[in-house]
Amino acid sequence: MARVFDVVEYPSEMPDEIVHRFPETGICDLRFGSQVIVRESQNVIFFRDGKALDVLGPGRHTISTANLPLLTNLLGKAFNNRTPFTAEVYYVSMREFADRKWGTAQPIIVQNAGVGLGMTLLQGFGTYSFQVKDPQQFVTQIVGAASSYSLTSIENRLRSMLLSKLQDTLATMAAQGQNIFQLLSLTEELGTAVRAKAQEDFAAIGLILKSFYISNLKPSETSAEDLRAMGMLDMNTYTQLQAADAMRDAAKNEGGGAGLTAGIGAGMGIGNYMSQAFGMQQQQPVQQQAAPAPAAPAAADTPSVMTPSEVAQMLKVSEEDIIAAIQAGDLKARKIGSAYRISKESVEEFLKG
Repeated sequence: MARVFDVVEYPSEMPDEIVHRFPETGICDLRFGSQVIVRESQNVIFFRDGKALDVLGPGRHTISTANLPLLTNLLGKAFNNRTPFTAEVYYVSMREFADRKWGTAQPIIVQNAGVGLGMTLLQGFGTYSFQVKDPQQFVTQIVGAASSYSLTSIENRLRSMLLSKLQDTLATMAAQGQNIFQLLSLTEELGTAVRAKAQEDFAAIGLILKSFYISNLKPSETSAEDLRAMGMLDMNTYTQLQAADAMRDAAKNEGGGAGLTAGIGAGMGIGNYMSQAFGMQQQQPVQQQAAPAPAAPAAADTPSVMTPSEVAQMLKVSEEDIIAAIQAGDLKARKIGSAYRISKESVEEFLKG
């Protein structure tokens, strides 16, 4: 024989639950006159035949035709005041779920006209809080027939909604002329805008976004590499960035060494030198061509095939730099036995970036 519940209660404070079904398994048999206890931070929703009907707020309630009119109408007048009936009872937490974490798993692309690369990848993190506004709508659209619905069940969805609004807000402000330096100083304004934009999406599932805070917003440390991987950074710009990084690293190391290799072909000084070595003689006046030959080899005197040592001497870097460039795949070379040979064309192509 089915058990008839004379008292329905879920005493938990529900710190990590948004919805809890009573009972978790089986059918809840009730009757008019049964007691329903709802705590201060809870609401109770009654379902029957898959339809959300009446909602009870905090307090002790006696089930009657007065406080459950929709359920009574559905049951029909054939039921008297003591006739058992079945219904699904869901406890919904109405407390504010605060200090929830959000963060950018992937950097957000923001246009940055006139500064640096013209675009920036931003990463950020912060907190947000939310609350159930319409318990009936939330249970109907999100929970379904689950016996319990926890915070972790919906947080990924909420974070996706928030990050989408953050990306849209950043794009809008950038289009209005805000550069990256201004955006990084407007975290409070950004948070307010995201909160306003997200309210409609939260309301659509019965929630309200109480707060959205940006604790930190900064450019990604690997912006250039990420932009290149996404096909948004041309090779010439990327090579110049590598050269700048290599020169910076070399400046920290008095010996220079292989750290300079990545920037050999992109450095402006070396590019100018090779331009002189391979092409300047065709542009010089006749009387200057009669002057003594420069220390660097003229294009006509440059061997068609060179050793790493000869290339290093011509570029005025160490042989170790040249070997490192070959091994990194930046400078094409042919390995014969244990020795490398480099064509004049490979050097020219390498210097063009």
